[in-house]
Amino acid sequence: MKEDFLHYLWRFKKFETLNLRTTQEEQITIIKTGDYLGLAGPDFFNAQIIIGDQKWAGNVEIHLKSSDWYLHGHEKDVAYENVILHVVWENDTAIFRENNTEIPVLVLKDYVSSDTLSNYNSLASPKSWIFCEKQIVQTDEFVFKNWLERLFFERLERKSKFIYDLLQETNSDWEAVLFCLLAKNFGLNTNGNSFLQIAKSIPFSIIRKESFEAENLEALLFGNAGLLNTDKEDVYFKDLKIRYFYLLHKYQLEKIIVEPVQFFKHRPDNFPTIRLSQLAGLYKKHQNLFSKIIALKSVKEVYQILSVTASEYWQNHYQFDKESAKKAKTLSKSFIDLVILNTIIPIQFAYAERMGESNFEDLISFMNEVPPEKNSIIDKFESFGIIPDNAFGTQTLIQLKNEYCNQKACLKCAIGMELLKNN
Repeated sequence: MKEDFLHYLWRFKKFETLNLRTTQEEQITIIKTGDYLGLAGPDFFNAQIIIGDQKWAGNVEIHLKSSDWYLHGHEKDVAYENVILHVVWENDTAIFRENNTEIPVLVLKDYVSSDTLSNYNSLASPKSWIFCEKQIVQTDEFVFKNWLERLFFERLERKSKFIYDLLQETNSDWEAVLFCLLAKNFGLNTNGNSFLQIAKSIPFSIIRKESFEAENLEALLFGNAGLLNTDKEDVYFKDLKIRYFYLLHKYQLEKIIVEPVQFFKHRPDNFPTIRLSQLAGLYKKHQNLFSKIIALKSVKEVYQILSVTASEYWQNHYQFDKESAKKAKTLSKSFIDLVILNTIIPIQFAYAERMGESNFEDLISFMNEVPPEKNSIIDKFESFGIIPDNAFGTQTLIQLKNEYCNQKACLKCAIGMELLKNN
């Protein structure tokens, strides 16, 4: 038994309400259960309840055992002085206010049907991956669709926090924020943090000034990545190294040390040398990139904007001093799709929100054009009969798994509550 189950029971009145009585045998009539805000303090605010002949307005606190009141230190917290009813599963001790009056107690287990308990136990019993894996496909389509939209919004809000932190660090320079986001996502999971540190280490005003010469951008990015620290016979390497130290002197920049970039376990096309060169190529091709990104409305437009390639040297290299077969190192569609999910959609959402506008429906339409992701989470959902046909579906399922299923928060999930109601 979990306390959030009691919250669910009280919030939606999933118990017999006609003959409620306190432990002191006073009749209880619920006019309003109160507002469940999920904030610090009592569980439900502004409830209205008649106890005996007296109508009360105040807050309701819920515990598995009444003694949890003292276990949680509520007797020392003034926020709980306005509690008018203590709802518990088991009453193992009396609770008193500061003025020594006893707080009325409702023992909820006396009024919950065996069917409701059975449904809860069925939903909450351990399964191989998620609790509702055998039932999720039965969820009402309307409930499921609306919940996915809510999950998508939650996911964007979570990603926006990182964007707003960057905005504060860059003195509200959206172009600089975009550069940092793109760098992080060009680095993927392995090199993302290193690429982000590199982007933060170079004032974006310098990126703007040097963006007309891709070699200078490469020199700055490669140099701060620590990729120019050695000596090599390679002519291009020597040229970048000369440029790097010239630019450090020109802009009075300090040589920094970031988390080393990784080549190990990467496909060659994802080597940090290739991704950094492509990032430099993107900023060589597009000045004022932020305004172009914000204006994008379709995947086709994104493919056109991000149609960039690594510089000429990297057409037959993956690392310095190691020549390879010639191959154009362009951004693949699958890589651009990741950029859409992790950079373009979040920054469009965050910018619209900061401007006081709403673009939520446009973003959903945008996401419906992006092919579905393939990963272990999506594979599992598909085995249960939930098969997304675009990235909107996959992103929401990832949010569902990470923020609800993994947290065992079934009673905060619309799917869990729907299944509990209908079982």
